[in-house]
Amino acid sequence: MVYLTRRERFNAAHKLWVKDWSKKKNKAVFGKCANKNWHGHNYDLFVTVKGTPDPLTGFVMDAKKLSTLIKKEVTDHLDHANLNLDVKFIPKDLQPTTENLVILIWKQLAPHLKDCQLHAIKLYETENIFAEYLGE
Repeated sequence: MVYLTRRERFNAAHKLWVKDWSKKKNKAVFGKCANKNWHGHNYDLFVTVKGTPDPLTGFVMDAKKLSTLIKKEVTDHLDHANLNLDVKFIPKDLQPTTENLVILIWKQLAPHLKDCQLHAIKLYETENIFAEYLGE
């Protein structure tokens, strides 16, 4: 089995907030992420597919086609968006955390892969914080 990873980037804003909680409790749980005026991140998205290299091309998947797929199904929707308000595949009642985003990104991409399988989605929110999803 061979694993191929493609990195894409996007910028987006969000706010983490539970409407039934007080401002004090939201700040205590979410910190700066509960900023009433939103806040943004420069995200790094790593999409890993797995499979057997094609005997003629040597590709598990053409990396350019993978990039095009990621842009069409994911980053074109997320880039410069408000994750709480603008993205149709993010439910309005779901916190747009990095943990939830990796699951949603998986769901956006998996149905479109034909000759290989999705192995992992890794999303860096900052250089120190990332979430990874293996489809489990």
